[in-house]
Amino acid sequence: MAIEKRTISMLVNNQPGVLSRIAGVFSSRGYNILSLCVAETTNPEISRITLTSEAESDFTEKIKKQLDKLVDVVSVTDFTGAPSVQRELMLIGLRLTEENRKEVLRAIDVFGCRVTAMSEDYLIMEITANKDKTAAILKYFEPFGVEEMNRTGAIAVFRQRGKG
Repeated sequence: MAIEKRTISMLVNNQPGVLSRIAGVFSSRGYNILSLCVAETTNPEISRITLTSEAESDFTEKIKKQLDKLVDVVSVTDFTGAPSVQRELMLIGLRLTEENRKEVLRAIDVFGCRVTAMSEDYLIMEITANKDKTAAILKYFEPFGVEEMNRTGAIAVFRQRGKG
């Protein structure tokens, strides 16, 4: 079977230990979690866990059966291949010099990034985009001396309600 990147979202009871039990399901099946994002929903008693993993095409059904056995899992949704909007947030810390300042600021504007902090010789920019675009932006800025980078995992919502 072909290996592909999968994006899974779960609604879970907001309780201690839930994330650990979910990670255990993935670990026991030999699946590596590539990215993970956890936050409360509009209901503070429910959290959404969105994760990406590389796995075979039958991954979702196998993992869904295991996750459904966990008491605190409310629902499991596979966003892979579905009409959805997926985004991640990335922060980049970049050293500024007299030589690169104009080009860096112009590129930030062209890419639609946002400067969140700036001093004479350093800036932090914020990028919100799909994974391919954030990767391309990071690659563009690397020659300027990226000193720090941090990114969230993917988050996703269906393009129309009633899916999944």
